[in-house]
Amino acid sequence: MELRYSIFGESHGPAIGVVVENLPSGIPMDMDFITHELDRRRARKGGLSTSRLEGDVPEILSGVFEGKTTGTPLCAVIRNENTRSQDYTRTKDLARPSHADFTGFVRYAGCNDYRGGGHFSGRLTAPLVFAGAVAKLCLREKGITVGGHILQLAEQRDTPFDPTDISPDLLERIAAKDFSVIDDEAGERMKEIIQSARMSRTSVGGIIQCAITGMPVGIGSPGRDSIESLIARNIFAVPAVKGIEFGLGFGFASTRGHEVNDQMGLKDGRIVSLTNNNGGILGGITSGMPIVFQAVIKPTASISLPQQTVNLRTMEEETLEIHGRHDPCILARATVVIEAAAALSVLEAMN
Repeated sequence: MELRYSIFGESHGPAIGVVVENLPSGIPMDMDFITHELDRRRARKGGLSTSRLEGDVPEILSGVFEGKTTGTPLCAVIRNENTRSQDYTRTKDLARPSHADFTGFVRYAGCNDYRGGGHFSGRLTAPLVFAGAVAKLCLREKGITVGGHILQLAEQRDTPFDPTDISPDLLERIAAKDFSVIDDEAGERMKEIIQSARMSRTSVGGIIQCAITGMPVGIGSPGRDSIESLIARNIFAVPAVKGIEFGLGFGFASTRGHEVNDQMGLKDGRIVSLTNNNGGILGGITSGMPIVFQAVIKPTASISLPQQTVNLRTMEEETLEIHGRHDPCILARATVVIEAAAALSVLEAMN
């Protein structure tokens, strides 16, 4: 059966939440693990993220009994406790450049909740992380691990994954850090860039690299149900994602076949690729190598510098200066969100 999930709520409404359908039954709900995953997405003090601090405690309404999934729809809500809607009253008719204010206003005939971005807010990634954590628990039963790190933040890069050798231990070590990088020195330089952007009243973007290990050979189908298609669909549902590439990705464009073809061999009696430029997927089907992809996150749209925009009610050009609580960079908080979307995709493919 097709795994389906639906996220509901608004940034400044009473609660946000998710319904997940067709989960396997009997999966132990490790609440310590789920809490840790949500903590990875939460804002932190120190100027690296928004000053809006939420508890993000999930309240499970259905789909779990005696500590295990029942197989019926799983519904969980997360209460919004730290809203300041008045921050958005003055500029509620001014569309933020590069934000969904304009498109959402048109799509929903001006009935959309503008407070904090409403349903288009990054706040809605909290229930996605909850659903992804449950998916990770299901995948853990199959020996599959999902993890990621900040590959690039502005001009600063982290050490990339070795695409042929990504251990679950490495992914778990990165997930245990407050800042999701392999090279901690590179991480410190990234933090300096974020602080500089904040002081300059602007924002920065970057690239998150995600890996899925333990995948068996032969999962997926060619065409619209390819593994790439399933992953990309969920990744592009994450706010601020503007691009995705698998394996070498756009790097294939400047190479020759003899340089990048993944030649094959035998290891411990099984067929393996000696390289993994295709990111663990061939013809839309898993090859048994780690699935590796990169997702591009644009700079946060809400910045404090003056910007030209249009008043959606009066249809007049105006200058917008945004005040309130916004992230100068969402890369550190978004890593676990990308992982969650990937975990849900893989679990759907294996259902």
